Amino acid sequence: MSTERPPKARRKAAKPPVAAPARATGAGRPAGQRSPGRPGADGPDLRERLLDAAIACFVREGIAGTSLRTIATEAGVTPALLHYYFGDKAQLQEAVTAERVLPAFQELRGPVTEAGDDVAALVAAFVNGVGRVVAAHPWLPSLWVREVLCEGGALRDVLFERIGPQLPQMMTARFTQAQARGEMNEDLDPRLLMVSLVGLTLFPAAGAPIWRRLLQADDLDFDALRRHTLALLDRGLGLE
Repeated sequence: MSTERPPKARRKAAKPPVAAPARATGAGRPAGQRSPGRPGADGPDLRERLLDAAIACFVREGIAGTSLRTIATEAGVTPALLHYYFGDKAQLQEAVTAERVLPAFQELRGPVTEAGDDVAALVAAFVNGVGRVVAAHPWLPSLWVREVLCEGGALRDVLFERIGPQLPQMMTARFTQAQARGEMNEDLDPRLLMVSLVGLTLFPAAGAPIWRRLLQADDLDFDALRRHTLALLDRGLGLE
């Protein structure tokens, strides 16, 4: 009887190791994969683009009539991304106010403040300043007319509480002081002078598409409007 042992059973081929599950972050997301709505590397630039899109929609449709989805579509992003940056619509509106509207008026306030108490210099600083601001922020006049002048405008309180004390009320006080010193026409009301200045600057800028078409005045730009306004205020109609 043979004492030779039977060959050992061939071992089974080893199975390939199973990859460990990816480390999850948050609600089961693999590490490195950002959740919907989170910004990528272009975050800062994208935030500015979202503000631009919000302003475009606000000018076109009004703040009350604009949804976050509409703004997201305008910007070419998802509503989730808009929510990530600004939360709800009220927070987005405040961001537009704080980061776009108020800084635009601050650009105007600087030269006006530096003009001192001289009435002519003060008026020129305002007119020239509005011209520069409108050139840099062409959306401002239309947004101002829609959201401040129109009943129910969403920015009316911004005028009363945050812009009024810084610009029109300050200018009116200077006009009043100049008139008391005998340096301004006593027949003028300093408050209505401020109204007239706004009417000669912001309103024509907002209505430019209308009067350019109506009067066939496509050749007139905002610089021409600025020069005309200064000449009107300085020399009037020249009827004397």
